[in-house]
Amino acid sequence: MVHERSSQPRLSHGSYEEATEDFTEDTALLLVPRLAYFAGVARQEHVTRASLEMGVPQSTLSRAMVRLERDLGVALFARRGRTVSLTPAGRTFLGAVERALAEVERAAEVVRADADPRAGKVAFGFLHTMGSETVPGLLRAFRADHPKVRFTLVQNYGEAMLGGLRSGDLDLCLTSPVPDAPDLVARRLDEQRLRLVVPDDHRLARRRRVRLAEAAEDVFVTLEPGYGLRRITDDLCAQAGFTPKVAFEGEEAETLRGLVAAGLGVALLPPPAVARPGVVELTVTAPRAVREIGVAWLDGHPDTAPVAAFKKFLLSRRGRLLPGLPE
Repeated sequence: MVHERSSQPRLSHGSYEEATEDFTEDTALLLVPRLAYFAGVARQEHVTRASLEMGVPQSTLSRAMVRLERDLGVALFARRGRTVSLTPAGRTFLGAVERALAEVERAAEVVRADADPRAGKVAFGFLHTMGSETVPGLLRAFRADHPKVRFTLVQNYGEAMLGGLRSGDLDLCLTSPVPDAPDLVARRLDEQRLRLVVPDDHRLARRRRVRLAEAAEDVFVTLEPGYGLRRITDDLCAQAGFTPKVAFEGEEAETLRGLVAAGLGVALLPPPAVARPGVVELTVTAPRAVREIGVAWLDGHPDTAPVAAFKKFLLSRRGRLLPGLPE
């Protein structure tokens, strides 16, 4: 025998047996609006008392229970006037419904807490090179006026953070270069000079200033492709008239400094928070070696109060995002 599928259970002659109909994923959409009503009636075992407790008309509750049973194809209640008692199927269903409603309530509490103006949460991403000094200083300054706001901090490279904005895992990120994408909003906050970092026994180590073209024959250590600083390095070298010969690729600027100190190449890097022995950091006079740093967020994405406050704070730091770092 071939049975046709339909989007709702078919009941035969008013019985609660499901006639050849499989439970479909669309059924959940029908059930969800009635689950709280069901739990209220099951708790009271009386439609009138449940109506008073929930502030819902008796007729609405009665119709909702009939439709719920019809959609499930199972009798959940044995009825005696306004008094009802759960059937075995009803007791089984109630346990699952109460767990589901409790989970929804916990989720509601979490999102309410995250959006709380005084003690909510901000998911904030930033470049590895900003993790030791810049971001801790920013957070300390912000929390002077917002001491209870919580942060989820994510250090990553630029493209990964933009992906985090698009997926909803991040609210804001500090990145470089400043992105230009139709689905993002980005604001330039500051710029940071990049230096040519060479071993302390390098032929240029006694200089203070160099043109980048003077390093054309050196091998470079760089971040991996996909990192903003790698793209900037490649662009600056192209402006200087050469393609860098890359000996090592890494994921973190201080590792690259260590490679330079070991004599394995030269690098274009932002200033360190703490001077590292074994290297000399040279000012690049041509081309102008800087990286722009900006804040980005997803266009059209509504901000919670704590995110809006932190965004306003970051925008207020234009031109002074990197105080105290040597240039």
